[in-house]
Amino acid sequence: MTQPVAIILGNDFEDIELTSPKEAIEEAGYKTVIVGSEEGEELVGKHGTKAKANVGIAEADPSDYSGLLIPGGFSPDHLRGDVEGRFGTFAKAFIKEDDPIFAICHGPQVLIDTDDLNGRTLTAVLNVRKDLDNAGATVKDESVVIDKNIVTSRTPDDLDDFNKAIVDTLKKNDE
Repeated sequence: MTQPVAIILGNDFEDIELTSPKEAIEEAGYKTVIVGSEEGEELVGKHGTKAKANVGIAEADPSDYSGLLIPGGFSPDHLRGDVEGRFGTFAKAFIKEDDPIFAICHGPQVLIDTDDLNGRTLTAVLNVRKDLDNAGATVKDESVVIDKNIVTSRTPDDLDDFNKAIVDTLKKNDE
C-alpha cells in the first residue's frame, strides 16, 4: 500500500469538494490525512461539514504522502493567509517531486504560491483563472485538466470527472 494522500484544509471549505474526492480516494484503497494549521483543529465547511486536522502544517512532511488534494471554497484563501507561507511551500514540494496534486474550484489558488505554474496547464473556477494566467499558467475551461501529475477541475459539477482522474492518476503512479 502506498503512502496516504494529504488534504490541506482550512475553514470554509466547499463541503462536497472535500467529502466527494476524499471518499473516492478511500474507496480506491488509499488513506487520507487532513493537514490543517494545527493538529486536532476542528475545521468547518461552508455548509456545516466538520473535519478534524490529523496533522498540523508545522509537522507535515510532503515526503510522507503520495499525493495532495486541495478542496475549494474559501479554504485556499485562508491557507494562503498563513504568514509563513507553509501551505504553498508544502504544495511546492509535490510539484518539485512530480507527485500528484488534485485541486478543484479555488484550490489552485494555493498553487499560485508555489511560483511553479509557468508553462503548466490548469483550470479553476472562473474568478481564479486570471490569477492562474498571471502566474504563468495556460488556463482551460474544461471539467478536468491534467498536466503531468497536476489534476485540476472547476466546480462541484465536475466532481465525477475530477474523482475519476484522481483515482486514475494515483493508480498510474503506483505502477
